[in-house]
Amino acid sequence: MKIAILSNGPGNYSTKRLKEVARARGHEVKIIKYRECYASIEKDNPTISYRGEDLGGYDAVIPRIASYMTRYGTAMVRQLEMQGVYTISSSISISRSRDKLRSMQLLAKAGVDIPKTVFSRNSVDIDGLIEKLGGTPVIIKLARGTHGNGVVLAETKKAAKSVLQAFYLQNEDGTNILVQEYVQESAGTDIRAFVVGGRVVASMKRQSLDDDFRSNLHKGGEGTKIKLTDEERKMAVKAAKAMGLNVAGVDLMRSARGPLVLEVNASPGFGIEKVTGRDVATPIIEYVEQNAKRRHKKDRVGA
Repeated sequence: MKIAILSNGPGNYSTKRLKEVARARGHEVKIIKYRECYASIEKDNPTISYRGEDLGGYDAVIPRIASYMTRYGTAMVRQLEMQGVYTISSSISISRSRDKLRSMQLLAKAGVDIPKTVFSRNSVDIDGLIEKLGGTPVIIKLARGTHGNGVVLAETKKAAKSVLQAFYLQNEDGTNILVQEYVQESAGTDIRAFVVGGRVVASMKRQSLDDDFRSNLHKGGEGTKIKLTDEERKMAVKAAKAMGLNVAGVDLMRSARGPLVLEVNASPGFGIEKVTGRDVATPIIEYVEQNAKRRHKKDRVGA
């Protein structure tokens, strides 16, 4: 098979692992810096070019789109979809996962347990808003933040009001702001479940090394291998399915009322391999093999 990996470059660990595994399994692989691509849009002829050459003839695409390049990256994925190329993660599923408000709405609709969440652009009725969440402290998030950025813990109503007013002032362009309950029993700790094709292939616990309530590895958190409960495993798979993602990093926390899904990541890092010793690249390539071939067979039958 001819596989394209859309990435920021060959130096990325996840990109290197995918390329390594795909080549070992006999596939032709090309790493494409999607931000250097451009799309030509015309009737019945959607094309995409990279460094002066039209990209064509690929059997499958693995998108590894950075959060800060979501719009441009998903536009390139969409162009390849219009050509009929199989993509392991669709452009719409990537876009959904990057919008925290939209993803929370989709998860709730699918029956996935999430922290109590309020969305508002009104910082006046802060008392009523916090009452909905069961009181302070609360977590305030920018809907498009990532790696723990744009997330603040407000321990009092006064602090919450100040943070909300500051966020609204800085985001007059309409960026959504979410307020969530603070789960004390899981402060500074969460779980990352790596889901591929409807099953969890690796899982780890992330723990902050200081008093930070955020556990992201990007913020200096420490990862350790963990075994999920059946309920946690089923919830992780259900969350990925709700977002339409075949490959996803599902972040959960353990609360007194059971596991809660915090976020679903469309381009999860492969650092979990180093923490757990589990191979996550091979299941991804296997899934691509099975589904791209099935897609091409279906197309031939319908021709």
